[in-house]
Amino acid sequence: MNTSYRKPLVGTELDFFDTEAAVNAICPNAFKKLPYSLRVYAENLVRRCSPDTLTDCLKQIIERKSDLDFPWYPARVVCHDILGQTALVDLAGLRDAIAEQGGDPAKVNPVVPTQLIVDHSLAVEHAGFEKHAFEKNRAIEDRRNEDRFHFINWTKTAFKNIDVIQPGNGIMHQINLEKMSPVVQARDGVAFPDTLVGTDSHTPHVDALGVIAIGVGGLEAENVMLGRPSYMRLPEIVGVELVGKRQSGITATDIVLALTEFLRNEKVVSTYLEFFGEGAAALTLGDRATISNMTPEFGATAAMFYIDDNTIDYLKLTGRDDKQVQLVETYAKRAGLWAATLADCEYERVLRFDLSSVGRNIAGPSNPHRRVSTAQLAEKGISGVVENEAGLMPDGACIIAAITSCTNTSNPRNVIAAGLIARNANAKGLTRKPWVKTSLAPGSKAVQHYLEEANLLTELEALGFGIVGFACTTCNGMSGALDPVIQQEVIERDLYTTAVLSGNRNFDGRIHPYAKQAFLASPPLVVAYAIAGTIRFDIEKDVLGIDCDGNEIRLKDLWPTDEEIDAVIARSVKPEQFRKVYQPMFDIKVEYGTNNDPQYQWRPQSTYIRRPPYWEGALAGERTMKGMRPLAVLGDNITTDHLSPSNAIVLNSAAGAYLDKMGLPEVDFNSYATHRGDHLTTQRATFANPKLFNEMVTKLGKDGKPEVKQGSLTRIEPEGIESRMWEAIETYMERKQPLVIIAGADYGQGSSRDWAAKGVRLAGVEVIIAQGFERIHRTNLVGMGVLPLEFTQGKNRHSYQIDGTETYDVMGVRSPGAMLTVIMTRKNGDRVEIMVKCRLDTAEEVSIYEAGGILQRFAKDFLASTAVSQSAADKTLLA
Repeated sequence: MNTSYRKPLVGTELDFFDTEAAVNAICPNAFKKLPYSLRVYAENLVRRCSPDTLTDCLKQIIERKSDLDFPWYPARVVCHDILGQTALVDLAGLRDAIAEQGGDPAKVNPVVPTQLIVDHSLAVEHAGFEKHAFEKNRAIEDRRNEDRFHFINWTKTAFKNIDVIQPGNGIMHQINLEKMSPVVQARDGVAFPDTLVGTDSHTPHVDALGVIAIGVGGLEAENVMLGRPSYMRLPEIVGVELVGKRQSGITATDIVLALTEFLRNEKVVSTYLEFFGEGAAALTLGDRATISNMTPEFGATAAMFYIDDNTIDYLKLTGRDDKQVQLVETYAKRAGLWAATLADCEYERVLRFDLSSVGRNIAGPSNPHRRVSTAQLAEKGISGVVENEAGLMPDGACIIAAITSCTNTSNPRNVIAAGLIARNANAKGLTRKPWVKTSLAPGSKAVQHYLEEANLLTELEALGFGIVGFACTTCNGMSGALDPVIQQEVIERDLYTTAVLSGNRNFDGRIHPYAKQAFLASPPLVVAYAIAGTIRFDIEKDVLGIDCDGNEIRLKDLWPTDEEIDAVIARSVKPEQFRKVYQPMFDIKVEYGTNNDPQYQWRPQSTYIRRPPYWEGALAGERTMKGMRPLAVLGDNITTDHLSPSNAIVLNSAAGAYLDKMGLPEVDFNSYATHRGDHLTTQRATFANPKLFNEMVTKLGKDGKPEVKQGSLTRIEPEGIESRMWEAIETYMERKQPLVIIAGADYGQGSSRDWAAKGVRLAGVEVIIAQGFERIHRTNLVGMGVLPLEFTQGKNRHSYQIDGTETYDVMGVRSPGAMLTVIMTRKNGDRVEIMVKCRLDTAEEVSIYEAGGILQRFAKDFLASTAVSQSAADKTLLA
């Protein structure tokens, strides 16, 4: 720790590091020009860098140099049980590998405090219109996930620095926002900004508090857990000035859907956004959190808000300790993180967004940034009258309506608005349509308390929106089974069916296997669509029902005023509700070392937890990058859901066939996500999305021209045999055939899903050549030893007429940003040279890649350092 700039923090018993003094010592008055994010990173350097490297590191920030690496040491790691458990399975496997090499497995521990929240395992098998749905769903969750929960409970005592929040308590991001983030840390007598990485792309939720929180894959999180710095290059910091005042009746969901469309169009991929201006200052913390949560949908890395009076009010509202609240205000004002101190900061570019321009919106189908104004549903072809037989579901039937996701349930205004819509609908005698599976899954138990206080939970229950769980549920594809009668009608009539949810993701195939498309909407609109029963309904204009007096009821007749929403919040949302939820949750302490076995006893028949294979077989061998054959040739916007889906496993899938063979009953197949601790199940999910379009597999269209088939398909070469994806992967694995994937722009967007990288690596993929990569997935590829390469000079797969029959060799020295040559050999023997950019972006990434991946790199370093320490001890003993 560099003590040169350590000073007392007046008004507290703590010290702090005077970053302003350190920055201005290098360049006078430079600190006031730094954006919020760079002030936080500068503090991290001042506190953590050695004196001989500090000046050079700070110069990078002052001069905004983006071509050099600098280290970042996050204060903590936050995980959900899917990626967090997978990361810990990797660490347990690492302990085994260390032990086999003669090292001490007990010394492999997270160095950085790590919080794991079990929140991604609950499926909505029992809907919100059933009695005791929450208890029934929890019982199923425990039964299905016994193997997983056994392992997670072992980690609590086997590893140092692990805290586990048990299932049934809420979503990691909402718990992080409402309790876990202190905003300002106090350790070893020093106050400093809270920062973190989280194993979920929506980790930036707490950016709303002024906390830099970056979504990463589990592989990168493992790197941070083990005490290694996260090396990064200075991102582009974009200021987003919010002006104007939102219209009456417009929710934060409407605003964030409009912002998502706007920011995607402004090309903010991988940037840090900082929201400021009168519009930002007027937003509640809940509204800010709704915006920050959807950072990955913008394509950005962070979406920061400054610390101000609204931040302090929120900390008080959520029951934080008075002393901690005062520390946040004192530190932020002294350290230059308070809103008023940022008036002179300078951004690379500034975007302007007018809140008053936002109307009511939904997003879809298929993409969160595909915004549709509810005033334009008819002209966009979404709504429209469709003739239907009495007693049958209509075309466009809404089979799922879910109030879910931390995006919206962490915002009291959105939840209360939904409750008031339900109250008004009940008063007018409206009901949900019988084919709509409704659910309410708050991200925190505090939501239940304030809904009960407002007498609105019973109103939601009356419309079928009873609480089914405190977990991620539908937004993560855990929407559960449909009523068999409804499912059969969907199949037999080949209905166009939809889901409407208050989540952040609506990618094809994600929400439910029988929901052909999905739309994002605010919680009150989700209630309205449950009453309408179909997406073909013009939600602003059409009649929702008739009241007892024969009056036609439309949405405007149900919508509460802003003043009514605010009044309910003022009297119903209270600090004691949050204390009642969180004090017992975080008072539970588990002692490290009470489990005496540092190595996990793997269960041979488990389909959930299995010793990982990353030090064995082909993965331990050299990557030749010669004679590679394409596994897939893909278009733009390939998501991690395409690469490794998270939704329910069906029997006729490769993973389903494997689970059936292992003796698991179909009713307990669970989701792809829950099996990610077992590579034998999860590698069968690689490219298993039925909505995949692999350009290697075509058919003749109605016009006689070739068109790409849809499905988990590829072509085995050189035979040219069309095959299901898993069968092709098995064939190539038997042949030890190295593979390559060719793709378009924005490859790997979506969730921070390790298995989107692990699956292709286990399949034998050594290289991905794409027009562009989403940030988290690119780092996951590097962490698995897969080389990401980028087409240059505006070229793409079409420019080179790639059809999947070719073989590929990669030539050149791999270094950050280096230009390499790919030799593509066509089936007829013609050779084409393709210039590509190496997307190993830092020297640290080169080191990780050359080692074969993050885990391999750590194992080598650990054993080397252990050997050095032992040698030194031996010399001391001899002396």
